[in-house]
Amino acid sequence: MSHQPKLIISSLDAERLEDLLASLPENAFPSQAELEAELDRAEIVDPQEMPPSVVTMNSKVCFVINSSGEEFCLSLVYPKDSKVDGSTISVLAPVGSALLGLSQGDEIEWPKPGGGVMRVKVKEITYQPERSGEYHR
Repeated sequence: MSHQPKLIISSLDAERLEDLLASLPENAFPSQAELEAELDRAEIVDPQEMPPSVVTMNSKVCFVINSSGEEFCLSLVYPKDSKVDGSTISVLAPVGSALLGLSQGDEIEWPKPGGGVMRVKVKEITYQPERSGEYHR
């Protein structure tokens, strides 16, 4: 991957994600190794210290896939909270893993399940639990 933007993850999200990853078999989903590497390199902050422009778990984020120009506004959720109505994206999905910890305006290259890479750009975070004072979701 090329230049990697700074990542910020709340201590609560990091703990829950590490527990989730530890409960899964190795290579349980595409980009598992990349998500683990992102958690390792992220700056971990208390939920109360989370900047309001960072994608956290349960944030609603608007983003674009640069290669296709497709834009989405989805809530980044844990797998158990995924909905079939298309309003959510699991953190275990390749794009979901890519979004976690990015700030508004950031772009990242991320492996595609079938090979190659995609570039994802965060356009706007319309809802962030920490920004709304929700620290124990």
